[in-house]
Amino acid sequence: MSTVNKNIKYLRLKAELTQKQFAEKLGLKQSVIGAYEEERATPPLPCLVDVSDLFNVSLDVLTRKDLSRVPQKEWKSSSSEKEVLAITVDASGKENVELVLQKASAGYLAGYQDPEFIGELPKISIPVLPRNKTYRAFEIQGDSMLPIQPGSIIFGEYQENVSTIKNGKPYILVTQQEGIVFKRLFNFSNDQGKLLLVSDNRNYAPYAIETNEVMEVWSAKGFFSNQFPEVSTAGTAPADQLALTVLSLQTEIEKLKKK
Repeated sequence: MSTVNKNIKYLRLKAELTQKQFAEKLGLKQSVIGAYEEERATPPLPCLVDVSDLFNVSLDVLTRKDLSRVPQKEWKSSSSEKEVLAITVDASGKENVELVLQKASAGYLAGYQDPEFIGELPKISIPVLPRNKTYRAFEIQGDSMLPIQPGSIIFGEYQENVSTIKNGKPYILVTQQEGIVFKRLFNFSNDQGKLLLVSDNRNYAPYAIETNEVMEVWSAKGFFSNQFPEVSTAGTAPADQLALTVLSLQTEIEKLKKK
């Protein structure tokens, strides 16, 4: 049984509710609850939000962790000052990889905690990404991180807080003042409460921001660009396979941009 389906049944039994009573609280039919608990269907995002509100459990915990093994005090965000990351899942219960294009960046700053907004973002499939992690893709702008070109798609792994930052590594930051930025980070939060942001393009001077300005941190794990690097002709089969994979992803992203 998938995690989210198992958790729905666990929460209902813990609250000592029948399927009918539970369905009434969610405005659903009893047969729908039965389908969820028997893993014949996956709850859509609006239903997950209702379950989250009803039992005071965060969406990320509800969809990713076995609640029967998690103390109830840990069902919400570990930080009282930061909201839980909004996520969506596919029909199999696997987390989606949402794509934040440049044209959606302003809206993302306002709606990054809104499950409904996140649910409306385009989704892309990256089979090679490890499971049990949360990823998001961001289209970057500007030339501050050359040789990575403007318009490249950066794939980031969600970080719970700034304490996990490794100095000198590239990250996507969602910040109150700077918006969405892609930089190498140096963490001085232990003694100054600041992060130093450094561009790979040395024409851009480093600068610091307060850690309390940071709303999200995503560790860069890879990128996609329309500008192809030179590929060795040795071993043509792997190179051809890589080209087909990149072209497929390029086509998918171009379609999403036109929506």
